[in-house]
Parts: sequence; C-alpha cells; structure tokens
Amino acid sequence: MAVPKQKVSKSRRDKRKSENSKVKPVTLVECPSCHEMKSPHKACMKCGMYKGKKVIETEKKQKNEAV
Repeated sequence: MAVPKQKVSKSRRDKRKSENSKVKPVTLVECPSCHEMKSPHKACMKCGMYKGKKVIETEKKQKNEAV
C-alpha cells in the first residue's frame, strides 16, 4: 500500500489546489448587428438578435419629458 514518506505542508498542498480556482477573464464577442460586446452563443441584450434573427423583443428608451 502506498504511504507518503513525508507530510505535505499546507503551503505546498494549497499551491497545488489553487490552480483550479483561478479566475478566468470573461469572453466577449462583438454583436454583428449593433456592434456591442456580448457573451458568445447568447442573444444580444441591446438589439435582441441571435444568428441574424430577432429572438428577444427589446424596449427602446424614450425620453420622458415633464409637462
């Protein structure tokens, strides 16, 4: 049966385990219709387009004028 010859220090153990928990940068791509940055393989939240088709109805911001 395999038995370790020496105790692995907390520092050495944690260095080995920390490789899996590193934060990776978010991947963004440009929307071909409105040229905004968006997540890949998802509909654009600004224009509602995905693969050249309108899939989400988006509300256009209107100026509310006080009368």
